[in-house]
Amino acid sequence: MLAAFLAVIVAGGAAWNFLREGTLVQHALMSASHHVQMTSLGSIADIFSY
Repeated sequence: MLAAFLAVIVAGGAAWNFLREGTLVQHALMSASHHVQMTSLGSIADIFSY
């Protein structure tokens, strides 16, 4: 039980650092810009039709 509690604390600390440094936002922006650059006009129109 102590090991599980410590694992939760360590995972929480890792998640805190991940969010604090902006890694999640940077990854999302890189993925979005890569996705937008690789799309054609037809697929953009398809996305906005929903």
